[in-house]
Amino acid sequence: MTVIKKQTNVLKNYINGQWVEASTTNTLDVSNPATGEVLTTVPVSTEEDVNQAVHAASEAFLTWKNTPVPKRARILFKFHTLLSDNHDELAKLIVQENGKAFKEAHGEVQRGIECVEFAAGAPTLMMGETLSGIAEDIDSEMFRYPLGVIGGITPFNFPMMVPLWMFPLAIACGNTFVLKPSERTPMLANKLAELFTKAGAPDGVLNVVHGAHDVVNGLLEHEDVKAISFVGSQPVAKYVYERAAANGKRVQALSGAKNHHIVMPDADVEKAVTHIVASAYGSAGQRCMACSAVVVVGEGEAFVSELKARADELIIGNGLDDEVLLTPVIRNSHRAKVLDFISKGVEEGASLIRDGRKEMDEMKEGNFLGPTIFDHVTPDMVIAKEEIFAPVISMLRAKDLDEGLEFIRKSRYGNGATIYTKDAKAVRKFREEADAGMLGINVGVPATMAFFPFSGWKDSFYGDLHVNGKDGVNFFTRKKMITSRYDF
Repeated sequence: MTVIKKQTNVLKNYINGQWVEASTTNTLDVSNPATGEVLTTVPVSTEEDVNQAVHAASEAFLTWKNTPVPKRARILFKFHTLLSDNHDELAKLIVQENGKAFKEAHGEVQRGIECVEFAAGAPTLMMGETLSGIAEDIDSEMFRYPLGVIGGITPFNFPMMVPLWMFPLAIACGNTFVLKPSERTPMLANKLAELFTKAGAPDGVLNVVHGAHDVVNGLLEHEDVKAISFVGSQPVAKYVYERAAANGKRVQALSGAKNHHIVMPDADVEKAVTHIVASAYGSAGQRCMACSAVVVVGEGEAFVSELKARADELIIGNGLDDEVLLTPVIRNSHRAKVLDFISKGVEEGASLIRDGRKEMDEMKEGNFLGPTIFDHVTPDMVIAKEEIFAPVISMLRAKDLDEGLEFIRKSRYGNGATIYTKDAKAVRKFREEADAGMLGINVGVPATMAFFPFSGWKDSFYGDLHVNGKDGVNFFTRKKMITSRYDF
């Protein structure tokens, strides 16, 4: 990470209802991945900034925890309205700093709005349980209470949706929040803070601190931060989980993925290819639910031919162009890592039937890489095992469904998997035996809605309670049991 000298156009942190300059002279450029244009600079905040934000959140918690739950919900309803009113503006901001296509950015905004819709159901979500007569003249009740200050650490690939996985529900449950967005996509986080305040959120309930490692470590170590919600790469997720847990915090750390899509001999080839192309190449493959490994069962030559032909037809370019599907990866240094993976795949003997480096050489600016397809990949190859996080498909061949399921079982990751078939027996076998937390049946991106947990397994998740759904409510609350006797 290259640190540059402080410039005048520097984003501010949002602390206690105020836009505050970071206590640092170091910043990073925030660039448009499609053009290389510098959009703004972001401060590399320090532990001092984290302490200021956590203090503000701690003070706000003293009042916010006692705010009636329906009143919290009303603020979220207003926030929902403001997000909807600014839908296009938010999507364009995502395109600018993330690079994804406008249509996909528009969809991301909608997914974020749906998270707020779920959180606005706080009066129902926060309900406890009671049982009359657990013994003679004795009743028992369970109430939910907030934890305190929550730290959220979010990635570049979904700069709106992932923060909205976290802070609306945490705040609806009575907590206060300190958000550390990706330093690659910080502008959207500031816009969310602006709109949330406009919706009526009290000062200190939501705080935003920009930066990198020091901010992350500050949140993991601060004794007043009671829980950490994280989304990012596997090595960092493991680090966050271990360090935060060692400091006595609750942790949910969503990690990497290697999602297998099994194409059965009876699959509708055209439909399967359509779903796989959208899954693998949408968002430039930079999402934890992207198809990155295709398991072709049986001969499959018609499928392989159609997949390559469709990849050849993809329009590559700036996300503001309506015709574009494949957009740039987030930064040039990440593209360099992807190129190393491609070279490694060739060295290991995989067949590179579609080389995206050709388009990379043709594009004059931006961090572009064309759709890339390897065939005859074996499970022991690096490109079959590691998350590449780019528009690269690794195709494995399997003699039957059992062998395809074995490929999934041997993967260290377990975020998602999909099968394409018309065979009900194969569907049931896949459902019962696929070793992943989110499964698709003829669905390219089997990501869950906000009222269900985002349920990765194995090295795709560290923790016990997932984001969203009832898991999210349980993560952001603690239970108090009351046992009452009435025969006095």
